[in-house]
Amino acid sequence: MKTSRIRNFCIIAHIDHGKSTLADRLLDETNTLAKKDMKAQVLDSMDLERERGITIKSHPIQMQYKHIDNQTYTFNLIDTPGHVDFTYEVSRSLAACEGALLLVDAAQGVEAQTVSNTYLAIDSNLTIIPVINKVDLPSARIDEVKSQLIELIGCEEEEIVCTSAKSGIGIDTVFDSIVNRIPPPEDKSDEPLRAMVFDSIHDNYKGAIPYIRVFDGVIKAGTTAKFFTHNTQYDITEVGHFILKQVPSKELRSGDVGYFLGNIRDVSHILPGDTITTKQDSASKALPGFKEIKPMVFSGLYPSDSDDYDQLRMALEKLKLNDASLLFEPETSEALGFGFRCGFLGLLHMEIIQERLEREFDLALVTTTPNVRYKVELRSGKLIEVDTPAKMPPTGEIQSILEPHVAAEIITPKEFIGNIMTLCQKKRGVYKNTNYISADKAQLHYDLPLGEIIFDFYDKLKSTSKGYASLDYNLSDYISGDLKKLDIMINNEVVDALSFITHSKDAYHRGVSMCSKLKELIPRQMFDVPIQAALGNKIISRSTVKMLKKNVTAKCYGGDISRKRKLWEKQKEGKKRMKSIGKVEIPQEALLAVLQIDSD
Repeated sequence: MKTSRIRNFCIIAHIDHGKSTLADRLLDETNTLAKKDMKAQVLDSMDLERERGITIKSHPIQMQYKHIDNQTYTFNLIDTPGHVDFTYEVSRSLAACEGALLLVDAAQGVEAQTVSNTYLAIDSNLTIIPVINKVDLPSARIDEVKSQLIELIGCEEEEIVCTSAKSGIGIDTVFDSIVNRIPPPEDKSDEPLRAMVFDSIHDNYKGAIPYIRVFDGVIKAGTTAKFFTHNTQYDITEVGHFILKQVPSKELRSGDVGYFLGNIRDVSHILPGDTITTKQDSASKALPGFKEIKPMVFSGLYPSDSDDYDQLRMALEKLKLNDASLLFEPETSEALGFGFRCGFLGLLHMEIIQERLEREFDLALVTTTPNVRYKVELRSGKLIEVDTPAKMPPTGEIQSILEPHVAAEIITPKEFIGNIMTLCQKKRGVYKNTNYISADKAQLHYDLPLGEIIFDFYDKLKSTSKGYASLDYNLSDYISGDLKKLDIMINNEVVDALSFITHSKDAYHRGVSMCSKLKELIPRQMFDVPIQAALGNKIISRSTVKMLKKNVTAKCYGGDISRKRKLWEKQKEGKKRMKSIGKVEIPQEALLAVLQIDSD
């Protein structure tokens, strides 16, 4: 295939605007898959994607399209996620493309992730084709959405494609736009090989499999691949491209998207964004990488059975192979034993990782309270990072605590502006400005502490706007705040897995709520179990799980009361002795109780 007839593009959009449906339509129209293989969300290979109706991972696929000019074109499509937690997947896909279909729902219009993904595409110098989807809906507002797109990217009205991926309206225009408007890749097949890793998977039999976009040169079996980042080498045994599965081919040339096999067993050797060249004809300079996105939310993952520790470590290594935004390092908890401190892009990302570990690797897990990474300035002048309350230095050593803030962008119908501003103020948000995208849709900008929005902010935003508002955010800066570490003590022992960092004005409320919830969740013992919330050495709240009590006087039939008193005293002494050596089991629900305290 000539390079001039290759088109590399992705589909970007807000969540639920129809990316996967449009991808299905393109595959169907090009007869890429047999009718028996076609199904809804065909590129969503994980069960979690199908169950939730969302795209989690980017999926590449190659199509052959015969245009009206009788030329056959090769389309390399990369379907991308829409949720804010998976922006990293989008950035990697953009780095492998020359163009992007910007999809907008005709009924919903431009939303937060629409704006965010557009900026990512512009920064990557991609050709953007605006596409309005679902034009056959009765609630479609085509003219209004066209105005929003013109305002967003500065295009002409005639450049906007109107389609319905579900019914097939306007699909021919989409194909024409891809052929005529997305530029072909440059033909640099004569130069030394430079290919960028944009994704990867792990196969139990083939090892780690890098997904690559070839920019310069040719890659084929029999040569030796060399990674720029760590200078390791692997003999290439197979190269190929993607249909629904991996299809071997003779070679991959400049402009191609595909994969290669090299018996790569060490999963840490494959880093998304890395450049691959060959030992035989080595390039002198790596490709410019794309922006690295660091995790924002941290939580501890512990195996329920301590014998599963090694299995959990290997499972995390395999997941990290195709999810570079996942970070993990070993940690130890007095309450939970040995586990890992993991970094995620958001709570949805965390939830997905946890479910994949349980489903794909048959692991039973205990998850600690999620929190963000703080920077702590010590009185000695040293600045340290703290991603778990257990690492927080003693109060006397702390000069100030810096918390991460995000620049939040909320797009909402104007009738919900008041409710949303009230919500943001409750979360210690600082108002920046308001822009009107159209007559009835506004764009609010707020500065918000990340720790205030990771738990329930998104749910409350959707609730207060009847589902119409959308959210996007980016880490902006670390700002000093009046923050305190709140310790939870059970049976007079600090449980490090339950400790968390909170703003001082919320400390009392959170302490009382935690004690109250834990009282409901911790099972009764044969002795009283005190539950306390403490700020430093000061106890701010307490509740007690009352003991189970056996009727030791049941065998006494009347008679002297002194006999009963003797039995009661003996029982009391026994319970006191039991309390001194007794251990309280803490259920998983108790460990996540902090997630519920703001919703009360």
